[in-house]
Amino acid sequence: MNAPIVHRSSAGPGRPATYPPARLVLRPPTFPQGPVCGAWWPRTEDLAAELAALTDVFDASHGLVTRIASHRGSWPHEPRTLPVTGHTVTASWYTSGLDPHTIRLFSCGARRWDLFVVPPRSGADAAARLMTAAADPASHLTGTALMATEAPSG
Repeated sequence: MNAPIVHRSSAGPGRPATYPPARLVLRPPTFPQGPVCGAWWPRTEDLAAELAALTDVFDASHGLVTRIASHRGSWPHEPRTLPVTGHTVTASWYTSGLDPHTIRLFSCGARRWDLFVVPPRSGADAAARLMTAAADPASHLTGTALMATEAPSG
């Protein structure tokens, strides 16, 4: 996968000095956006612990991430604010209008990215297939439709 990888120090007390880079893949910017513009595979279901690595990639390449939005119930804990490197991100939780398998990032420049969230407990093979499909410029699958491609048949 051609995922941007950034190593960095974390911000905030109680966090380790460094943490693993985000597992992220994005669609090429020259293609029109689909329902998702890439995929993120967090290591855990703890959004507060995972978000800093993700925002580092976007802060450095696409502008400071100031807000996120996600479907209510997609994460076990739904904090209103999340500390990341050098700033705080505000979170909004919706009961409709957002796919339960995506997270929406907003930057200072009024840009937005909808990322398919690969379930943290996914096996490496399934995660690779899902991330590749989400980053495919020809794909027009939503996060829910991508998840259905991995559902057992029968």
